[in-house]
Amino acid sequence: MNISRILASAVITLGLGMTAAAAPKAYTLSSPDGKIRAEVTTGDSVSWSVTYNGEQIITPSTISMSFEDGSVWGGTDKVRGTKTGKVKELGIPSPNYKKSHVDNIYNYLTLSFRNYDIQFRAFDNGVAYRFVSTAKAGSKELTVTSEQIEFNFAQDWPAWVTYKKGDENPATIEEQFVNSFENTYLHFPLSEWNTKRIAFMPLLVDAGDSVKVLLTESDLRNFPGTFLQGNGSTGLVGIHAPYPTDLAPSGCYLYRPMTYADYIAKVPAGQEFPWKVVGIVAEDVDLLTMDLVWQLAKPADTETDWSWVKPGKVAWDWWNDWNLHGVDFRAGINTETYKFYIDFAAANGLEYVIFDEGWAQRAKANLFLINPDMDLDELFSYAESKGVGIILWASYNSMVKNIDKAMSHYSKLGVKGFKVDFINRDDQQAVKFCEDVAATAAKYHLMINLHGVYKPTGLNRTYPNVVCYEGVAGLEQMKWSDESFDMVTHDVTLPFTRMVAGPMDYTQGAMRNVIRANYHPSNNEPMSQGTRCRQLAEYAVFEAPLTMLCDTPTNYMDNQECTDFIAGFPTVWEETVPVCGKVGEYVAVARRSGDKWYVGALTDWNARDMELDLGFTSGGKMTIFQDGVNADKAARDYKKVVTDMPADGKVNIHMAPGGGWAAVIEKR
Repeated sequence: MNISRILASAVITLGLGMTAAAAPKAYTLSSPDGKIRAEVTTGDSVSWSVTYNGEQIITPSTISMSFEDGSVWGGTDKVRGTKTGKVKELGIPSPNYKKSHVDNIYNYLTLSFRNYDIQFRAFDNGVAYRFVSTAKAGSKELTVTSEQIEFNFAQDWPAWVTYKKGDENPATIEEQFVNSFENTYLHFPLSEWNTKRIAFMPLLVDAGDSVKVLLTESDLRNFPGTFLQGNGSTGLVGIHAPYPTDLAPSGCYLYRPMTYADYIAKVPAGQEFPWKVVGIVAEDVDLLTMDLVWQLAKPADTETDWSWVKPGKVAWDWWNDWNLHGVDFRAGINTETYKFYIDFAAANGLEYVIFDEGWAQRAKANLFLINPDMDLDELFSYAESKGVGIILWASYNSMVKNIDKAMSHYSKLGVKGFKVDFINRDDQQAVKFCEDVAATAAKYHLMINLHGVYKPTGLNRTYPNVVCYEGVAGLEQMKWSDESFDMVTHDVTLPFTRMVAGPMDYTQGAMRNVIRANYHPSNNEPMSQGTRCRQLAEYAVFEAPLTMLCDTPTNYMDNQECTDFIAGFPTVWEETVPVCGKVGEYVAVARRSGDKWYVGALTDWNARDMELDLGFTSGGKMTIFQDGVNADKAARDYKKVVTDMPADGKVNIHMAPGGGWAAVIEKR
C-alpha cells in the first residue's frame, strides 16, 4: 500500500469537484467572552481560521473528508442550513477527575450539508470542530480514504513537539505508525520541523505574549487518531494510520501491521467523527485546568451505576524489578514476594497491588497459562483477607484473543482491574480495541489502565472505569535511558502538554534519588533524576486516579516518613488550582480533597526561590517536605517542617536544582 495515495486522495477528489462550486460564504463563531473568534468559509472548499483578542492565530486552513465512492465532505457542497446557539451546563459531575464538577459553557455553529454536518464549538479557552454523518441508520457503510486536516499558524512560532521515539531520519511515514507514544518534547520553530517525521498530540505552540495554543483531539471512537506533520513552513497537517489488513506478532507482546488497506476506516452511517481541538490560553498556568477533552467527549451512560469504580494508590512491582532486601526468601515473580507486596499495601493503606508482566507465562501470550511460581488462588484469597485489591497486567496480543473470556474469568476470582499494555497503535482497529476493553470491563466491574497507548481522548469520561493512561514518557525511562536523558525538564513540560489531554500513569515515587551528574540507567535498582522532594511533589502535580508507588516496598519501609506522606495522598480531587508555572521551567499546583489541600511544586535544573500565594486554601496547619540544605549534592536530602501558614497566605519556598516542594494544608 502506497501511503502517499491515501494522503493525496482528498486533494485529488476535491479537484474533480471544482466545476460544481458553491458560492463562497463566511460564517463566524465567537467564544462566550468574545476573545476567541473562528471564521468558517465555504465555496470551493471549507476552511476555517481562528483569532484570539483580535490577533490571528490560525490562518485559513482547509478541512475535508474523502470517501471510497469519490464523494468529499467539505468540498464544493452547498450549505443547506445552519444552527447557532449557546450552551450553559453548570456543575456536571466528573467522577475520577481533577475536579468534582465541570462547567460546560460554549457557543456553537453547525453547518448542514447533504448527508453530513460540520459542527463547531467555541469555549473561552478554545475552539473545536468535527464532521458528523447525518445519514439514517441502516444506510450504506462509509469507507473513509482520508481526512484533510490543516493548522496553518499565522507566524513561525516555537512549538513543543513529540516525534515518535527512535529513528531521526525514517525512510517512510508508514513505519512510524507503530510506536508507544512515549517521548520527550523538543522545542523549535514550526518551520524547522523534520518533514520526514510525524508527531503525536498534544502539541503546544507559543504564540507570543504568553499565549499558548494546544492541539489535540477528543471523542476518538471507532476511527484512527491523528498524527501531525510539518509542511515546511508554519503549518501542520494531519495524518492517519491506514486500516491494518494483516497483523503479525512482533516479539512477545506486539502485533505489527504487515500490510494496510487503501482506506483509513470503515464506519456506519451516523458516525460522529473526532473533535479536532485548538486550546488557547492567555497564560501557561491556564493549561493546568483546561477541560476541553473531557467536555467534548461522549458522556457516560447515566443509566449505569459507576459507583463501583474505586481509584486509588498501587504498590507496583515491575519498576523496582521485584527487588526486595532484608527478607528470608528469594524475591521475584512468586507467591512469597507478592504476599510481601500485599502486606506492605495493607500496612500503608494502599488500595491495590499490580501483578505485572510475568504472572502469566510470557512467551505464550495466554492469560490462562499461569507462572508455576505463582499460586493465584492463594494470593487472591490472601489479598482479600487484607483488604487489598489485585490488578492484573495483560499484553494486547493476550487480551485481544478473547476480551470477554479473560474479564469474565478473572472478575469472578475477585480481580479489580486490568493494566492492558503494548497496544502501540492508534489505527481504527487499535482505537476500537480500547473501546471494547473499556465496555467489556465495565460489564464485569473491572477498572482499566491503558498502557502503550495513544493520548487520552475522553474515553475516561465515556467509561469512568478507564482510570488511567500511559501514553507518556514516564519514570520507567530511568531504567534504560543514557546519562544524556533529561527527565527533570520533561517533568516540568508534561503538565502543560501531555497532561492537558487527561490523566497519565507517570509512575512516580522513587526513593533512590540522584543529582544529574550521578544518574545512570539501572534495571534492577532504578533511580530518579532530581531530589526526593521532587518525587513527593509529583503526587500533587501529576494527575492519575490510579497512582503508582513505583519503588520496592523495602525501600519505602526504609523511608517510612516519606512513605506515610505519599500514602496519605488522594488520587481524585474536588478542586484543582494552578498556583504558578512556565512550561519547561517550573510548575506549582494545589488540589483539594475534602477540607485538605495538597500542594506540589517542581523546578527544572535551576535552583529556584519562589513565593506561592496559597491564600485561597484558607490556611491552617502545613506539613511541608522541602529540599534539604545539601540536596544539590545528595538528592535524597530533605527536611520535614510542621508549621502554620502565614496570615497573608504567602509561602516562600526554595527548590534545589531538579528539586521539588510538597505540602498538605489542613485546619488546626
